[in-house]
Amino acid sequence: MPLKTTKNYSINFNPKKRVKKDIKFVVFHYTGMKSEKSAISWLTNIQSQVAAHYMVKGNGQIINMVPDLYIAWHAGISCWGKENSLNKSSIGIEIANPGHQFGYKKFSKKQINSLIKLSKILMKKYKINKKNFLGHSDIAPDRKKDPGEKFPWRYLAKRKIGIWHKLDSKKLRKLRNKKCNQLLQRNFFNNVFKIGYSTNSKKNNYLRYVTKAFQRRYRPELINGKIDQESLFISQKLI
Repeated sequence: MPLKTTKNYSINFNPKKRVKKDIKFVVFHYTGMKSEKSAISWLTNIQSQVAAHYMVKGNGQIINMVPDLYIAWHAGISCWGKENSLNKSSIGIEIANPGHQFGYKKFSKKQINSLIKLSKILMKKYKINKKNFLGHSDIAPDRKKDPGEKFPWRYLAKRKIGIWHKLDSKKLRKLRNKKCNQLLQRNFFNNVFKIGYSTNSKKNNYLRYVTKAFQRRYRPELINGKIDQESLFISQKLI
């Protein structure tokens, strides 16, 4: 049964079509605006130069803003593994949420259910590996926090969307805030770079941003940018 969507097209995409095999990733965002109405207006306004392929409203309704085979402008400067500028190889999905600037909140059950249905359709249609479902903060850790620590990555991973570890949470908790020496810290970064986080940036504090992005996704209870044994152990299991 096809997924119901409404169309509200944006002009913020490249006019040249890509082929199906070019689509390797799905990138999740939150809208980060005070209201859904303002988010829709922004994503369809030529002056914003921003758009996603889909937006999921709070009631679960899905808006199709850019056809899949066109490159929407959603990822910006980004990198994952050997891929740069992920706009060209991804589908972007915006999820209505005011974000950290305007009162970040939990995503609704209707949103997540619709997101799962849409993700599974895209996964099957474009043969997207489950590990290639990413957050904006994963591919641009020095610029972005979305979809944020309230995004239910673990719940999605149980439904084969994205990855998660199978570690015992009580055992993990005992490792929290236990310091890592320099060798263990290097091991942590070797692990996260193998997962896909970028090594390309020369910005100050970039590695701290990468650590926060990793924690925001896989250890959302504490996002401090400090490498402890809990973060290290999770990174080991993920690779």
